[in-house]
Amino acid sequence: MIAAMDISIRKVERSKLLELDPNNLPFGKYFTDHMLEADYENGEWKNIEIKPYQPLLISPSVAALHYGQAIFEGIKAYKDGEGNAYIFRPHDNYKRFNISAERMQMPAVPEELFIEGMRKLIELDKNWIPSSPDHSLYIRPFMFASDEMIGVKPSDSYKFLIILSPTGPYYSAPMRIYVEEQYVRAVPGGVGYAKAAGNYGAAMYATAQAKKKGYDQVLWTDAFEHKYVQEIGTMNVFFIIGNKAITPDLGLGTILAGVTRQSTITLLQEAGFEVEERRLTIDEIMEAYKSGQLFEVFGTGTAATISFIKELRYKDFVMKFDVEKWKTAPTIKQWLTQIREGKREDKYNWMWKI
Repeated sequence: MIAAMDISIRKVERSKLLELDPNNLPFGKYFTDHMLEADYENGEWKNIEIKPYQPLLISPSVAALHYGQAIFEGIKAYKDGEGNAYIFRPHDNYKRFNISAERMQMPAVPEELFIEGMRKLIELDKNWIPSSPDHSLYIRPFMFASDEMIGVKPSDSYKFLIILSPTGPYYSAPMRIYVEEQYVRAVPGGVGYAKAAGNYGAAMYATAQAKKKGYDQVLWTDAFEHKYVQEIGTMNVFFIIGNKAITPDLGLGTILAGVTRQSTITLLQEAGFEVEERRLTIDEIMEAYKSGQLFEVFGTGTAATISFIKELRYKDFVMKFDVEKWKTAPTIKQWLTQIREGKREDKYNWMWKI
């Protein structure tokens, strides 16, 4: 067991916060004063420390660089109107982190290290949490193999870290999405459900091709028939068709079980929608659009929260949406924001106070 007193703290002499422009916070560019670092060696976690944010010294032979044993999570912290700091559903991310660890043959991180370490780190850097609308403190726990040897096998040693980044909106404008039908993100039996670093590296080429066509991201389809939609590069996806909200199901293990996705399902049900988690073809989506029954398409994710999609393209068929007339996605986004800011009842106990 790792108790709070086992996490040593070494503070910076002077905060970088004084140099930060709160009106210019692009995602993932600036980092707070401190970070948490821990080592897994000889079957146990040790050297647990919160210390000044700094570069890591690693060997060129470190296993993660060669064989890709690396996983991460994305979490956010917010301030309410009284200045209290809260983390949004951190225990759900903790559980998913260890699901990813198991799939990648990495050791489980104890809850005392993940949750208590995160709490103490944010408590120390609490002043970095922005107070502007649509701003937050992005929390990035991650782990990578740290054996200093080349050999195709699970590492015996690992590093676990948590870094923090104040950020504004991830996608500030409605998105244009390209439906991908050549490249694949995940296959049944693969690592699609894990938040493994390699999943994102493998997605970059297809995303770059879509951007050359003027699109922001790709909507992945299944690996075999390229007709069942799965998820967008950085988000899960929802379709409002008729009086139902439909999102691809998690059954085949090819889609990340998003925490914001699950929160959105809960709030859609609260709003009176019948929510279906099932396989959904691009043909069904196009038919709903043609018949006037596809009302909204939006993405959900920790970084993106709720992102409106104004255009969806499959082959030469383009579906365009007037997001200004939408009601559902804006309402869900508003409810999530109000819960996070303490302006709406947190009836599901999603906010964890620091």
